[in-house]
Amino acid sequence: MKFKMNRKELEKIKSKALEDHIPIIMDDTLAVIEEELKLFRPKKILEIGTAVGYSAICFSEFLAENGKIDTIEREEERVIEAKENIKRAEVEEKINIIQGDAVEILPTLNEKYDMVFIDASKGKYPFFLKEALRMLATNGIIFADNVLYKGYVLSDYNKHKQRTAVRNLREFLKELDELQENKEFDVRVLEVGDGLAIARRADY
Repeated sequence: MKFKMNRKELEKIKSKALEDHIPIIMDDTLAVIEEELKLFRPKKILEIGTAVGYSAICFSEFLAENGKIDTIEREEERVIEAKENIKRAEVEEKINIIQGDAVEILPTLNEKYDMVFIDASKGKYPFFLKEALRMLATNGIIFADNVLYKGYVLSDYNKHKQRTAVRNLREFLKELDELQENKEFDVRVLEVGDGLAIARRADY
């Protein structure tokens, strides 16, 4: 059965998130992901980092029939708001929020996902990648947002404040390079938004 999200509510959700300075997916990043989703219509999506549910709501439009999104969020306040937003957008039957720390939750999941979207703690991206690879379906694709982190990752940035996040993002990109070199994945890193990494299995 076809369903239509409530786009009017989606715009309100987006406006409120921007007003509240809650980080949500940028328009140009979303446009790139949506172009990919139009081509392969995933059945199951895993999102690491729900925030207020905006990106999950956007992705839900491109699910295959009876498709589902599992999305993980640590902050209780965000979970409450995300649930309300998902209901307002009229897509609650498509999106399942799992509350808790992704570092603890991911190892307990044993589903296969056609798409994994990483948009949570930057210092944990190498761990998130390992778990995403474990659960990725044969024809799956991984998207990771904010991988260039204000340009710090590809510069000689070494200040104490963001050092761990920058170091781990560099490690994450190095691991993606290795997947590409081993011809396991086709990897692209695009300078849209704050940097978007796309990794798709090489034989698809």
